Amino acid sequence: MLVSEMKPLEEVLGYLDGEGKVFIVGCKGCAEVCQTGGEPQVLEMKQTLEQQGKTITGYTVIDFLCDKALTKLRLKAHEDEVMAADSLLVMTCGIGVQATAAVVDKVVHPACNTINLGGARGEWRGSERCRECGDCLLDMTGGICPLTACSKSLINGPCGGAKNGKCEVEPEVRDCGWHLIYERLKKLNRLDKMREVLPPKAYSKMEPPKHLRSTIMWALEQDEKEEAVR
Repeated sequence: MLVSEMKPLEEVLGYLDGEGKVFIVGCKGCAEVCQTGGEPQVLEMKQTLEQQGKTITGYTVIDFLCDKALTKLRLKAHEDEVMAADSLLVMTCGIGVQATAAVVDKVVHPACNTINLGGARGEWRGSERCRECGDCLLDMTGGICPLTACSKSLINGPCGGAKNGKCEVEPEVRDCGWHLIYERLKKLNRLDKMREVLPPKAYSKMEPPKHLRSTIMWALEQDEKEEAVR
């Protein structure tokens, strides 16, 4: 399970600046459990954005946004609403945002940050990965995570070793993450994003929050503590 929390509304509105029409996507998987992307949260976001003068062309809550095939199929049923929107606002973890961006030719904005829990989570199908950095950058990079797509986790462009679109670490099998980001931004007519310099990552946000900091069995330990109190 990946745990997410909502980004500040001001940050989300900043992403949507200059865009009048938005399609909202939620997730019935981890995001529903976290109360960041279930139907109640999607409807609340819809109302909030409408109060801010945005037109919501439609919304959907998909079972598991990390499943690209399922996401593509479900969004196909809303094709007219998606095409009428300037962008999609995706309320889920970084994997769901990346999977959505991979199956639509539209600008995709993240509404959440993914929180690091420490330890390891289960694997999922697909090439998208999330570093759980606590401060999602996907709005700046066309829905491709620079921390995982780039072998060096660079956030302001490629290194000097990239050549012919390939990563110098594994040129035979690995594409340069920033080449992929460039091509995606070019396709979306958002190459202006490449001119923006991102500040250094706050790596403290990549550690489990204090209230969750424990072993990978923290959930069971919390249950044990609660039982002991009772």
